[in-house]
Amino acid sequence: MMPDERRQAASRDCEGVVHERFTVGFEYPVWFTRDVFAPGNRLFASTLDRLGEGRRHRVLLYLDSNVAAAHPGLAAQVAACAEEFRDAFQFAAPPQIVEGGACAKSEMEVVRDIMTRIGELHLDRQSFVAAIGGGAVLDVVGFAASLVHRGLRFVRLPSTTLAQADAGIGIKNGMDIHGRKNFAGTFAPPFAVLNDFALLRTLRDRDWIGGVAEAFKVAIIKDAEFFDVLARHARDLRARDQAIMEMAIRRCAEIHLEHIRTSGDPFELGSARPLDFGHWAGHEIETMAGGAEGHGQAVAAGIALDSYYAMRTGRLAQAEFDRILAGLRDCGLPVYHPLFAARGPDGAPAVLAGLEQLREHLGGLLTITLPDGIGRKVEVHEVDRRLYEEGIDVLEELART
Repeated sequence: MMPDERRQAASRDCEGVVHERFTVGFEYPVWFTRDVFAPGNRLFASTLDRLGEGRRHRVLLYLDSNVAAAHPGLAAQVAACAEEFRDAFQFAAPPQIVEGGACAKSEMEVVRDIMTRIGELHLDRQSFVAAIGGGAVLDVVGFAASLVHRGLRFVRLPSTTLAQADAGIGIKNGMDIHGRKNFAGTFAPPFAVLNDFALLRTLRDRDWIGGVAEAFKVAIIKDAEFFDVLARHARDLRARDQAIMEMAIRRCAEIHLEHIRTSGDPFELGSARPLDFGHWAGHEIETMAGGAEGHGQAVAAGIALDSYYAMRTGRLAQAEFDRILAGLRDCGLPVYHPLFAARGPDGAPAVLAGLEQLREHLGGLLTITLPDGIGRKVEVHEVDRRLYEEGIDVLEELART
């Protein structure tokens, strides 16, 4: 049947059509603070009432087990805050402990448990769920909260550099199931984000530096001046300079939020994900490692690999590529991962399966973001896998030296 004939047939089969179109605005603050539950600090209470409802809000708080262990007095401090500002909010139950770490995102049973607890406490759509923890805990609690009553108000309190700079400030929740990174999830903007820098002091070195990978990511493709600052202070970041880390987190968060606000595609309906530069390989490494590798470390290796490809295809100068690798290495991030050496059934590097995973996720059209000089980006839809294999060999040699 020809197109005109199809249109004529359609007109006979229906009485008309109503095209619906509407716009919904989202707004949430991202605060940068210290000791959010300290005596006299009203920020948490004020955040719950930022809409001016003037009511006593009910809150269910989840606490990352790693945070609870590192800050043994935090639960008592949280309870004291609720007593001090009892006019503004009350906890529906004592803080609930949820297992921290990447494995938290792979258990749907945890999501069901959280949903059940919310139901048992009869939280409504004007109640709050809050979570203090790393990106994985924020994901699993946020995912559960987004499903109950089609979405409860969720307040994030990220506890790692990675979560404060990236994972905890955006509008996504994801679960690692079906052998895929973030296979299940929702787009659900938080009610608010409170980045408490005091939570960072107890992080292990791996978790302290992990968030810097995301800072390098956005700097390389969006902000040359920020990249210069990161490269210049890479050793300070590795040495746990708190002031430099706070600066890096804040600027990285600002760039991420600006992209969400201005990209025109906050819910990723299109075929490109610019902020996932370096992530197709990083996500595949995480999957291959079964959650044992830190996200920041895996992404750093992915950034190095994509930067090599950009250099070999004329988009980065050799000197720019060298500066990227030096910056990553100086702050303690890897530019090569041992799983790059793993081979698939076809004899090619197994990590290259991440290209096909990305293609499927994006809807069939492969779109990879690459640096186009420092501070700029370009999107490509076809790649030469031989150059990626070459890059793996080069990065392996560099890792040896």
